[in-house]
Amino acid sequence: MLTGLGATRSRSRPRVSNDNPFGESQFRTTKYAADHPERFDSPARAGQWMAALISYCNHEQRHSGIGLHTPASVHIGTAHEVTDQQAVALAEAYERHPERCVRRPKPPETVGQVWINDPTRKVQPVLHDP
Repeated sequence: MLTGLGATRSRSRPRVSNDNPFGESQFRTTKYAADHPERFDSPARAGQWMAALISYCNHEQRHSGIGLHTPASVHIGTAHEVTDQQAVALAEAYERHPERCVRRPKPPETVGQVWINDPTRKVQPVLHDP
């Protein structure tokens, strides 16, 4: 299916332009999940476990690469509202106890789009001497 969509298979080569950092990150998250069993009882159980993990990663886990938002929040467009709420809460906390801060805190920036290979950036491949 992936080949039909124009995706090329990765052989886990770091710093290669066609590696998928999101896929690699998801693999690591899966591999090191606290409740990851050593073996699954059945393919159905593996599917259930994976569906629950993906739901958690998309709807509950906050990701540093997208301003500590959930992917679902960024996707459906509520991330800016959440950032505004965080800014108000941080401002109120700062006003109550400015001595706790070196500088006025602000929420992480919200990103609009995240790309694996941004089509607007043409990166020349790095050629290595044999």
